[in-house]
Amino acid sequence: MNQLDIFKATIAHEPHEQFLFYANFTPDLERRIREKFRIDVSISLQEYFGMYTPVEVNLKPPENLKPKDFRRYYSDIDIPPNAFINGLGVLEVPGSSYHFTRYISPLRNATTLKEIEDFPYPNVDGYTDDHMKEAVEKAHENNRVTICSLVHMYEDSWQIRGYEAFLMDMIENPEICEYILDKITERNLKRAVAAAKAGVDVIKSGDDVANQRDLMFSPKLWRKFMKPRWAKVYDAAKKIKPDIQIWYHSDGNIESIIPELIEIGVTILNPVQPECMDPVAIKKQYGDKIVIDGTIGTQTTIPFGTVEDVKQVIRDMKEKMGYDGALILSPTHVLEPEVPIENFLAFAEECGGKLQE
Repeated sequence: MNQLDIFKATIAHEPHEQFLFYANFTPDLERRIREKFRIDVSISLQEYFGMYTPVEVNLKPPENLKPKDFRRYYSDIDIPPNAFINGLGVLEVPGSSYHFTRYISPLRNATTLKEIEDFPYPNVDGYTDDHMKEAVEKAHENNRVTICSLVHMYEDSWQIRGYEAFLMDMIENPEICEYILDKITERNLKRAVAAAKAGVDVIKSGDDVANQRDLMFSPKLWRKFMKPRWAKVYDAAKKIKPDIQIWYHSDGNIESIIPELIEIGVTILNPVQPECMDPVAIKKQYGDKIVIDGTIGTQTTIPFGTVEDVKQVIRDMKEKMGYDGALILSPTHVLEPEVPIENFLAFAEECGGKLQE
């Protein structure tokens, strides 16, 4: 079976022997793997090891697009020489290792709704979609799955506003939260509609809204701010292409909102962290409604287990969760530098990976 055939069987909950699988890597681990196997940079590690490699199909920015100038939002601070302002207008200050980037938010000092409204939010005005349908058709001819990645709603919002400020606004200034979220929803809505019209297979979406104990805020607040906006985006896409798949990601324990994610249209749930949720229990409760993507712990098995531990977890997941075919195997996060190469190889081998000649 090729990747597209396996994907179709997966979303149809049809039992099959081959499972889609993939992993992503921190730069240091990727460098070490490339050195060990002498893999040229022109070949992705996903391709080299025979992993699931969907094709991204998205709106195209105009050639003459000029980046927005956000420097005025940082006139009150000394910008470190290694820092840069990203496309959201957020100042990123790199830390000592991969995940320790400091974010300085452009609206951190805003006190009025007018200041929030005057911010030059990123948008997709002038972006084109006339290439998308052909890109989907070409990918399908090559037996590849197509995806369209949306931007985070909650995460982009708090990065623009500031983490503590955004959480406080949920209670004290909800109109600020709603305005920022609505601007981001507009962008996601345009992408999702274009994807559905082009025949894209999967809309890739999500937000990290949980820690390893529970949501970072109450389910009531999630229902008020995040749920209706994601529902609006998903509904718009499904009205055009009813069988479009909705992939949703959130790290942490999101068990309290899984039923509502399914309610608004999510069909593929990622990553179902085994350190804070029981993937087998989630499968038993919701497995007839969703495909589960993930389940391989990056805080336990992959970095600290033995080669046999890794292989056994893969076997267990196939047996206990893959019986109906609705399973995609992947580590629950990017593979960190401390992951032994042998453990990654065990993951790839047990999942059915093959090396490119």
